[in-house]
Amino acid sequence: MSGEDGRFAFRNLPFGPYVMRAHLQGYLPPRARIIQVNRPSLTVSSIALTRQSDAADEPEVLAAGIGPELGAPSVGGDDADAHDHGEVAWRLRHLKRSVLKDTATGLLDYAGDTLLGDSLTGLGRAVGTPARLASSLVADVPWSGHLDLLTSTSFDRPQDLFSGDAWLPRGVAFLSLEAPTASGHWDVRGAITQGDLSSWILAGSYRRAPAAHRYEAGLSYGVQHYLHGAADPRGAVPDASRTVGGVYGYDEWTVTPRVAVGYGAKYARYDYLADGGLLSPRASLTLTPTGNERLKIRAAVSRRAIAPGAEEFMPPSSGLWLPPERTFSTVSPRRGFTPERVDRVELAAERAWAGDVVLGLRAFRQEVDDQLVTIFGVASPGVSGGVGHYYVATAGDLEARGWGVSLSRTVAERLRASIDYTQVESTWIGDTPDAIALAVVAPAIRRDERERFHDVTTTVDATLPLTATRLFVVYKLNSRLADGVALIPQTGARFDVQLNQALPFLGRAGGQWEMLVALRSLFRDELVDASVYDELLVVRPPKRVVGGVTVRF
Repeated sequence: MSGEDGRFAFRNLPFGPYVMRAHLQGYLPPRARIIQVNRPSLTVSSIALTRQSDAADEPEVLAAGIGPELGAPSVGGDDADAHDHGEVAWRLRHLKRSVLKDTATGLLDYAGDTLLGDSLTGLGRAVGTPARLASSLVADVPWSGHLDLLTSTSFDRPQDLFSGDAWLPRGVAFLSLEAPTASGHWDVRGAITQGDLSSWILAGSYRRAPAAHRYEAGLSYGVQHYLHGAADPRGAVPDASRTVGGVYGYDEWTVTPRVAVGYGAKYARYDYLADGGLLSPRASLTLTPTGNERLKIRAAVSRRAIAPGAEEFMPPSSGLWLPPERTFSTVSPRRGFTPERVDRVELAAERAWAGDVVLGLRAFRQEVDDQLVTIFGVASPGVSGGVGHYYVATAGDLEARGWGVSLSRTVAERLRASIDYTQVESTWIGDTPDAIALAVVAPAIRRDERERFHDVTTTVDATLPLTATRLFVVYKLNSRLADGVALIPQTGARFDVQLNQALPFLGRAGGQWEMLVALRSLFRDELVDASVYDELLVVRPPKRVVGGVTVRF
């Protein structure tokens, strides 16, 4: 709710894109706008509202929103602008009339009996008000979202796209609904794909509005079903399907303006694991020594448990949201799937300078049990070594410590660029039961017991307002990327490129239309609390191409 002068402000919004709409009775609602919040202070230009041309068509404004009574004057005329502008009054004025209420008013006019009319009107209020209130909670919320109709495929080499053995494109439908309310923000997302591998994912979350306790809770459920049997005859897949469900809850408690405590956990259950349930707790402490909030110091501790193939079921925190599209199995079917567990401790500091420049420093330590390995391009009896199926294994246990520095800057709200450098020293402990199989299919997985590697990750997020084009690029350069063939360390690169182009000529069809094209060789999306080797030990990852249209409403 804005002030009487129309001004408004939102405090402590997390960085990210937001859909902003304005509503005022008697005025046409303007088109929704996408606002990218990428710095602590952001000023939005004024919003222009157009008055409706025919004021006679305006619905009557009622003081309590329960309908007119016999002999009771309606609120209108010169006093129409004198009503309460509070949130409760606004919701009462927008309550929808129920069927019982409309019927009661009609009987009153027909019979002309005041006593009978009052009785039916009271009955309408008693019975209709709860239903009307329940429906208004849905109808009055400014729902927004987007629908993606996409096609995705994968390839090893560009010429594979034109060969007969190429991975057939798959159609994907994704729907996202968001509902900001006075107390928080609701988000429901779902995606489905159809083909030999039929799968879908459904997730929902709730984030509380900025307050002393800023918490978020949600759940997700994903299903992967093989219509023509299991992809790998050696992989024991009960009923030719796999299901994964997860719930999570996190809270950031602002103890004082300079001290914040974060804590929470995530629980996921995988039906293809011997011990299906995995718990991943974490906690953090954030200090703001200065009053201008330019310097922040954060200490965090976490334990992350993740199952092989989890990236096919668990929705990513950002980026494209696709349902399970690949099948997977273990290189050692007798051992089954072994989850990875990462214990991580991190200390970081971040300082904002003039010109929207942010400098960050961090140091961390990890202990990893059963480090995951993902291998593409391996053929087995009855299965082609294509890009639609991969194998998972365990590389063993390790300890890693390292440090990093990052630099980011936002330029005129249209360009945000960052560069992150990380140096890691690791020590491998013991051996892995999959050592013999890995020595054959991926000899580059294990090298020396002690090793050091460097990583440089660059991110660019640019918007061209004249053409309504958005470009998002991630480029990762690492001295330890495994290709499964080389026996000596070598430097490799992986990338993720996404292009969104607005289609204004389709605006008459309703909503805001965009064209989407994405190309990536990065395999994993999750970086928070993850092992430093998760992406590095993905052998021969294919390139994924995604294209389609997005309709925002």
